[in-house]
Amino acid sequence: MKAEFKGSYPSVSLMPNDRLYEFAFIGRSNVGKSSLINMLCDHKDLAKTSSKPGKTQHIVRFEIDNKWYLIDLPGYGYAKVSKDSRKLFGEMIQDYLLTRETMICVFVLIDSRLEPQKIDLEFMEWLGVTGVPFCIAFTKTDKLKPKEVENNVELYKNKLLETWEELPQIFVTSATEKLGKKPILDFIANVLKDVKAHNQS
Repeated sequence: MKAEFKGSYPSVSLMPNDRLYEFAFIGRSNVGKSSLINMLCDHKDLAKTSSKPGKTQHIVRFEIDNKWYLIDLPGYGYAKVSKDSRKLFGEMIQDYLLTRETMICVFVLIDSRLEPQKIDLEFMEWLGVTGVPFCIAFTKTDKLKPKEVENNVELYKNKLLETWEELPQIFVTSATEKLGKKPILDFIANVLKDVKAHNQS
């Protein structure tokens, strides 16, 4: 797989518009987003990992195989940044998700070790209300036993079904074990194929 850094943008208005579709990745600070992106792209340090939450403060764009863009969005929720910055991140994220016409799906990353978090649920609720297509990717599953992962994912599904009629696509991932890589990349390839077929019809 060929993955190439294409730019880091402090606002959506500065992002170039071109022919390729975009798939965005987002999650609470320190959810393991950079590690997952690096795993998907077969690259050790394409996305910069950090022990400090809130490292990604711009919209970062990577071109994958000259076919699509992977978008690394700033984390939401807790991060050691000022309230003004958090407000700005919120506005930047909303602006991107609501106005970027080439963005066709956002992957919401969830730490598989935690019980359902209010901020994650609220963010997904907002995506649903605003009509932004999304999937869920559970991260850090290597830190748990398989049964614990299964139980936690089930708990999450049940929580979502309290307000959702149907569930989004769900992926179980581990960056260290390369778990979930093929299902996510296959999903992206199928979505691109569907969009292309729809545009040609």
